[in-house]
Amino acid sequence: VVLASGTASGKTLGYNLPVLSALLEDGDARALYLFPTKALAQDQFSVISHQCSVLEQTLKTEHWTLNTGIYDGDTPTTQRKAIREKARLILTNPDMLHTGILPHHTNWGDFFRNLKFVVIDEMHTYRGVFGSHVANVIRRLKRVARFYGANPQFILTSATIGNPQELAGRLVEEPVVLIDTDGSSRGERHFLIYN
Repeated sequence: VVLASGTASGKTLGYNLPVLSALLEDGDARALYLFPTKALAQDQFSVISHQCSVLEQTLKTEHWTLNTGIYDGDTPTTQRKAIREKARLILTNPDMLHTGILPHHTNWGDFFRNLKFVVIDEMHTYRGVFGSHVANVIRRLKRVARFYGANPQFILTSATIGNPQELAGRLVEEPVVLIDTDGSSRGERHFLIYN
């Protein structure tokens, strides 16, 4: 699935809701979020943490916990094992996936065995040579997931690209369904022509 709509149109909510719902229903399910920058991962981590705290307060259940974690170059070595073993939703970037996760997949067996979703945010940044490198990393990710018996659902997002379905299909090497209806509210627009 590729979500392509304007900035601040709700794409994050569009993928967080189904992912969090699936993680709530299946206590073993895992999700991997890829962001192009560490800053964006940090920003989204705060959004997800807030949504999870609201869910936990609303559901008032002791049985549901969603450990989330950021696994990137800034993650302290002392925290990496706990994130690897306990986090059900991991936020990272393509470089860390390539160098820090995939080569050590045997340490991530439980995570890959239960991987249900891979979210690739801001996919328009993965064009050209960089895009081909990321496509190869995703190819490796899919191969490792299959090795552990998983076939995750890919969800890609972009706000600023003219061919989202084509790019998404090339990145994940699968047919994708495009959702580009933007129902977000906008202010009235005025066009002025000044001569």
